[in-house]
Amino acid sequence: MSDDRTGKTYSFDVCSECKLMCCQGAYPPLTAKRKKIISAYLQTQGTSSAGVFVEGAYSHPVADAQEYCVLYNKDTGKCRVHAVKPETCVAGPITFDINFQAGKVEWFLKKGSICAFAQKLYADGAKFKEHFEAAKPEITRLICELDAEALRAILKIPEPETFKVGENELPLEVRKKLRIA
Repeated sequence: MSDDRTGKTYSFDVCSECKLMCCQGAYPPLTAKRKKIISAYLQTQGTSSAGVFVEGAYSHPVADAQEYCVLYNKDTGKCRVHAVKPETCVAGPITFDINFQAGKVEWFLKKGSICAFAQKLYADGAKFKEHFEAAKPEITRLICELDAEALRAILKIPEPETFKVGENELPLEVRKKLRIA
């Protein structure tokens, strides 16, 4: 894996060659704050954010007819809002679940069968640790800022092609909003 990476948690040299496309069929959750940040960024790029976001059980970017995220530029293979992209996109291929019984956020890594970057990353212990430590605060911020209904909706999305790589205590504010003792 090249050390020439854009940002703390992205490896374009691996991801640009991937045919599995995490930007297709994924619906990264957006907080109200992240939507404002993305909208402002798009405005600086001379683009409107009208029609970019879906409001439902949780907010996320619109997908096109082929299920590509509307923020993904098919011509360049890059995210149009890379500098301010959603937390789960920054954290990828790290994902999360909440263990209601233990009151913990559990961290998972996508398997190499669905993510070439995850496979390369996991093979390099130092790079994995660096990425994992950068991903955790991104996801933690997301779960703290999402409302309970949106967070519960996201937790219902199955992610079977992952394996657990760690856990941390759930922040008190998240425990309270989810009514976890």
